[in-house]
Amino acid sequence: MKRTYIYIILIQILLFTKLSCGLIKNNTSNFISENIDFAVKQYEIQTDLIESSGKILNPKTFINGKIIYIPKEEWTSGFFPGSLWYLYELTKDNRWKILATKYTEALDSLKYLTDHHDVGFIIGCSYGNALRLSGNEKYKEVIIQAAKSLSTRFRPTIGVIQSWDVKEGNWQAKQGWECPVIIDNLMNLELLFEATKFSGDSSFYHIAISHADQTMKNHFRPDHSCWHVVDYSLTDGSVRHKQTAQGYSDDSAWARGQAWAIYGYTMCYRETGNRKYLEQAEKAFEFVAKHPNLPKDKIPYWDFNASKIPSEFRDVSSAAIMASALYELSTYGRQKYYKAWADSIMQSLAGNNYRAKLGKNGNFILMHSVGSIPHKSEVDVPLNYADYYFLEALKRKKDLEPN
Repeated sequence: MKRTYIYIILIQILLFTKLSCGLIKNNTSNFISENIDFAVKQYEIQTDLIESSGKILNPKTFINGKIIYIPKEEWTSGFFPGSLWYLYELTKDNRWKILATKYTEALDSLKYLTDHHDVGFIIGCSYGNALRLSGNEKYKEVIIQAAKSLSTRFRPTIGVIQSWDVKEGNWQAKQGWECPVIIDNLMNLELLFEATKFSGDSSFYHIAISHADQTMKNHFRPDHSCWHVVDYSLTDGSVRHKQTAQGYSDDSAWARGQAWAIYGYTMCYRETGNRKYLEQAEKAFEFVAKHPNLPKDKIPYWDFNASKIPSEFRDVSSAAIMASALYELSTYGRQKYYKAWADSIMQSLAGNNYRAKLGKNGNFILMHSVGSIPHKSEVDVPLNYADYYFLEALKRKKDLEPN
């Protein structure tokens, strides 16, 4: 009798375990499919509106009831076509491939852009995904030319790519800067790594490595938080200033800058195999993970040291960037830890507090991002790059959970 009772208990445990595993798998599958379905419906409204205009329009944000469309030279112009490519990858629906191709190729002339460092964002997110998903070999030449354009901003004396030009009367000049380099610039190095593969020209690779190394040397504090801007002397390469442009203060930790650092060094490790970059990404993330001002839902305030926490604005774009980076980071080390963090962020982003209602929010997926509070620009609004990294994170999550 006792033995029979034990068998019954064991069978119940096995059945419960099997059922629980099934529920977990189903919940994961439902999370991915439901968010893909929502993104498709929201972007159908977005693209139908644009297509009906008969124009090539590039949406960035939604302010005071109006969708803000941007010129192609604006630094975020690659994210909208990039999001369309991710929708194609997630759905295999040819509609998205056609639209993604159209809005990507509208950026062709930007391969010659030398006015700022963001040509990497613009071309990488659009043409980089286009090449990966379409196989169109002509896109390689666009990426190579864009890398040549970005390389014109390399300053050999310092070993970095200059982020912004300093011209008489502009706000960068008013800061007293000579050669400002921002942490965001790490993200453009992927373009150089790709161009090396396509062209065989190792100069792109060496520029990327030099920039990554100088940034690691000069942008990080002992606690592994990062300065937003490091200004260098064009004469001797020395550091002149360590400041912020979009953070709360020169000594604060701007949330999106920290996210760029995590993502950027994870990518550098992928492209080089050098563990110092992996370790830098991990350290930058640990600063976030252990910070007392990180909210329970893991969606950071726009700056970790902003003065009015917990009444400060959250920055959803920072969370989306980190989630995508952490999914990749999980493939290199401490898999369960990093993936669990990414999953937790994604659960929050997909919840009612941060994901828009269908047909609302200017037809963007996510709400509550922050562009630049010091410039009173794009505060608590949707942003196209928040959507882009959310879709990228969703794609990476799907790749890690093939069942």
